[in-house]
Amino acid sequence: MSRPSAHRHPRTARRASASVPRTALRVAAALTVVAAVALRPAWAYQAVALALTAVFATYLIRHLVFLTAALRPIPAEADDTTDRPLSVTVLVPCHNEARVIDGLTAALAALDYPAHLIEVVFVDDRSADGTGDLLERAVVGHRGWRVLRRAADAVGGKSAALNDALRLARGEVVVVFDADHQPAPDCLRELLRPFADPRVAAVQGRCVVRNPRDSLVARLVAVDYLCGYLVNMAGRDRVHGLPAYGGANCAVRTDVLRELGGWNVESVTEDTDLSLRIWLRGYRIGYAEHAVDTELAVTGLGAYYRQRYRWARGHQQVCRDYRRPLWRSPRLRLREKIEATLFLYVFHVPVLCVLALLLAGITTAVPGLLPSAGPLWAIAPLMAAGPVLEVGGGLLRAGARRRDLLPLLLFPALFVISMLLCTRAMLDAWAGSRYAWVKTERTALDPNAAVHTERAARDPRAVVTPA
Repeated sequence: MSRPSAHRHPRTARRASASVPRTALRVAAALTVVAAVALRPAWAYQAVALALTAVFATYLIRHLVFLTAALRPIPAEADDTTDRPLSVTVLVPCHNEARVIDGLTAALAALDYPAHLIEVVFVDDRSADGTGDLLERAVVGHRGWRVLRRAADAVGGKSAALNDALRLARGEVVVVFDADHQPAPDCLRELLRPFADPRVAAVQGRCVVRNPRDSLVARLVAVDYLCGYLVNMAGRDRVHGLPAYGGANCAVRTDVLRELGGWNVESVTEDTDLSLRIWLRGYRIGYAEHAVDTELAVTGLGAYYRQRYRWARGHQQVCRDYRRPLWRSPRLRLREKIEATLFLYVFHVPVLCVLALLLAGITTAVPGLLPSAGPLWAIAPLMAAGPVLEVGGGLLRAGARRRDLLPLLLFPALFVISMLLCTRAMLDAWAGSRYAWVKTERTALDPNAAVHTERAARDPRAVVTPA
């Protein structure tokens, strides 16, 4: 089967030849903007205000559509996924995960799925904290479990570790869990349900934060995850059939993954990169809301900033890599191309918020420089309306209690942080700075992890903020 290079890591193919044309285009665009502002400042200002209004209104409508769809009753599901259970290879990339790996191995051992159909490959990615020794002890007595130890000089990063493990995979479906995740006993069964549709190449489950009590940041991240899955992911699935592959608690057909060349080692958001390549090949991604696992949220602002910066930097790069192949694809319908484009640019919207506030501030501080700042200040509610609707809808679906609402008063602070880190990510990319994958710090050990995982599995709408 032919495989266009655009569907297999296009950044690698274009990197050598694209830098000069891109620089020229950026310079030309900057000169055009400067000329427009100098010659017709009022027109340029009004054009920018109109464009920003259109963008924010579009994303607000998108949030409204997703919220409406997500609030509809969950459709009934079939009892079985396929005529026969699928064989599965679980891949677990591990780099210095001694603090959390025992919880995952216990959860994997408790999965309610035929043991002879499960193969588990733990990848010890050059750990220096004893993770490898813990894994060697964990696999004893478990048929089909093994440890792959990567060489000290191996290429680092999650994608490279997963690609090494993919060579060993014998299952029909590859399932990925990060080391801090703990799947509920029925997670695997639920995750495989959508594969009854032969068009589905990958499936994403629902991840729930199990340590919201560790800090205020962790509590806010827990609500963010809740709303992201119960509203955004559910809405994309029900409206467009375009949920994304999320990188953990997810599954992909082994033959499709190999057809696509595995994970992109040059991407720091390999999950988003793989989502686009799956769509471009004409396959579908499913969403299994009842396939629940729990994970650890970051607990400090520094860790939160670094994690979200990586997401923004990687997502923006995926946008640059795939926006043109996306619109040239004959396999996607127009509405799917529009939604995929909005998905690709989601980490650019906070940058536009910075631009809008910056222009409004300048025109307010320097009267007469440009027309009244009124139009830009007037669209400020559009910036916040979408996220507010998503958070409110998620809490509504979850049947939130009053105490769950109090931390939301600090969500504007996280939104400001998001604007800053997304802007920095874009500026760093434009400046040509290099960025390598950085593992998220593990800062919490939760003695009640199994309780939280069981609770989340019993109620797929649960807000995991322990009583």
